[in-house]
Amino acid sequence: MNTQIAHTNGKSVIRLEGRFDFSAHRAFRDAYESQLRDTQVQELEVDLGQVDYVDSSALGMLLVLKEKAAARAKAVALANCRGTVRQVLEIANFGKLFPMD
Repeated sequence: MNTQIAHTNGKSVIRLEGRFDFSAHRAFRDAYESQLRDTQVQELEVDLGQVDYVDSSALGMLLVLKEKAAARAKAVALANCRGTVRQVLEIANFGKLFPMD
């Protein structure tokens, strides 16, 4: 999985590409931890538009991010959710936990 980070006006967008599964754990954690430490960042958006696969470990990683962000009073949203990725997120009721588009 590839990650890219973009910043605009207190918001960090973490763009993911490829398979979001356990093998992506370190790359995902490294991407969001630096953003959580940044005092200028108030919102994190995880862009899933280029993700073609998610598994239960990816769902767990998103929940960990939400918990860590909440501890720092930062919001987390999921963006560009579509296809099978969106179906998995909806089955797991992530729409109740995260703003999703």
